[in-house]
Amino acid sequence: MEILKAFFEAIGGTINWTWQSIIFQVPWYENYFWGLIVISFVVWGLEIIFPWRKDQPIIRKDFWLDAFYMFFNFFIFAIVISGFYKVLELGFANLGIHMDSLAIINLESLPNWLQLILFFVVLDFVQWFTHILLHKYDVLWQFHKVHHSVKEMGFAAHLRYHWMENVLYKPLKTFGVMILGGFEPEQAFIVHFIAISIGHLNHSNIKLTYGPLKYIFNNPVMHLYHHAYKLPRGTYGVNFGISLSVWDYLFRTNYIPEESGTIELGYSGDEEMPKNFWGQLVYGFGKRKEKSGV
Repeated sequence: MEILKAFFEAIGGTINWTWQSIIFQVPWYENYFWGLIVISFVVWGLEIIFPWRKDQPIIRKDFWLDAFYMFFNFFIFAIVISGFYKVLELGFANLGIHMDSLAIINLESLPNWLQLILFFVVLDFVQWFTHILLHKYDVLWQFHKVHHSVKEMGFAAHLRYHWMENVLYKPLKTFGVMILGGFEPEQAFIVHFIAISIGHLNHSNIKLTYGPLKYIFNNPVMHLYHHAYKLPRGTYGVNFGISLSVWDYLFRTNYIPEESGTIELGYSGDEEMPKNFWGQLVYGFGKRKEKSGV
């Protein structure tokens, strides 16, 4: 009974927080709902004013599908899964595993700004590594195909991904926090909004490279080649960076042969991907016909 109570309380709490966000009853800097909307409109506006691929429509292919995915993955699915995460948390606690069980770095003595940077860097590395797994292993690639079925790139494509990716990413991000001694700074909302902004820009129809900072931050030119239909022979993917590009340059998974922005997107066999949300919702659980990656 205690587990069921915790399960439904977690779901109820997430629903309440989401509703309070919608009606502006949470601090503006923690309002992820309206924050996502504001960031989306800003980046979309930049796409309209400074389009990289000038022949691409403002309402591009699958624009509304991707817009729905933004709210599904960030809010609807978060509500559905919150109860399960709470049950897992209780289960680990009963086994004596807590947020500080794997701590190898103590950030408490560091200045707030440095804590925030280290928090951002560690979580980004965990996501970069997870992203590689999604491409390397066929069982995971089947789900990640949903994201790579995008045929025209735009900001909202950032959050078109299969719900199973949430199931994989969340525990590994939690692992990253545990390495930091279970530490999550009060200013974590800054990391959240920066990551959303960078992700939106990376998928946008805007040509940005950031000059010498391209070796640190991921960018639209670099990320477009991550979605390229044709990849370098013998690879299962390139440019895996989420917010930071530095991991790709360090581990030599970077690849930018040119910057025209006119390449074909997708993957071999992408015509078999269902065109609607409900078909994509269950995609990846059926028979697998090909190897991962290219």
